[in-house]
Amino acid sequence: MKNTTRLVQLIHPELGRRVARVMEPSLFLLQNFQSIYELALAALDSGKGLKDLIISSMAEESLDYNSIYESKSAWSLLPSFDHPDSPFSCMVSGTGLTHHNSALNRQMMHSQQTEKPTDSLLMYEMGVKGGAPKAWEIGVQPEWFYKGNGAVLRGHGQSLEVPSYGEDGGEEPEVAGLYLIDRTGKPWRIGFTTGNEFSDHVMEKVNYLYLAPSKIRQCAIGPEVVIDGDFDSYSGEVSVSRDGQLIWSAAINSGEKNMSHNLANLEYHHFKYESHRIPLQAHVHYFGADAFSFGNKIVLENGDKMSVRWNRLGRALENSIYLAPKDQMPLDIQQL
Repeated sequence: MKNTTRLVQLIHPELGRRVARVMEPSLFLLQNFQSIYELALAALDSGKGLKDLIISSMAEESLDYNSIYESKSAWSLLPSFDHPDSPFSCMVSGTGLTHHNSALNRQMMHSQQTEKPTDSLLMYEMGVKGGAPKAWEIGVQPEWFYKGNGAVLRGHGQSLEVPSYGEDGGEEPEVAGLYLIDRTGKPWRIGFTTGNEFSDHVMEKVNYLYLAPSKIRQCAIGPEVVIDGDFDSYSGEVSVSRDGQLIWSAAINSGEKNMSHNLANLEYHHFKYESHRIPLQAHVHYFGADAFSFGNKIVLENGDKMSVRWNRLGRALENSIYLAPKDQMPLDIQQL
């Protein structure tokens, strides 16, 4: 983790929100900034480099990272990025079928005849052939999905809920890109963070057209944001534990060297839409996964702990799963 600038977002019940720089094993608070969004916007407005602004804003006050990470402090970790004023001003979305294993998992999920490629596998192959265009060229469009607004975001240590109307919940270990739209409508990348995209794979398996509603779930990012990292290649590990015992784990890989699309193409096809370039909008965008426990027929239970760790993105993101009671009732929508 040398030569990277890493940030976390924190909250205290009396002192409120703060931003801190990670300098293991400590967190050094930044002066005057309560969110990474606010910090990034200040850098844009002032014309300063984000890293320079971080260095000039560091206070002498430090906190013990271990106690906060282990939930033994009054401070707690927030999602690593959000819009601090309104969840409606943050779009959470993602790109699917960018990794070979994800396409194979989708193929097995939806194919009755394994020798015949599904639309999912065909779309992945489209990315292999045309997803990494040369500079200033436009490549093939990837699969895209919507997860919700900023209200769905959770941080390290928080639970991810399978709602009463959900069929299942499963981890999806991903790298997420974090973006801010400036006052003129131009997108800027702030950095990358560890993500657990968390989806309802049982619902999706019923019919691939259920992919869209299966994605509208809570998800997690954090604990750290790397503002000066590249997207070349990432490796790491995902695991699931139950009652303190490891029940499943897998190596994971991401980044351009492990994907069918390059970053420029994924970003273009997300931000080409005018509605995705509204001034002062925040974006969290997941870039896909190459392993998840559902593909190995693991059924997560209430209280299971999911862990995602990527090299070069800081400490692992850990979240437990919470199964809401199955007491779903129709909504009473009345005419005004």
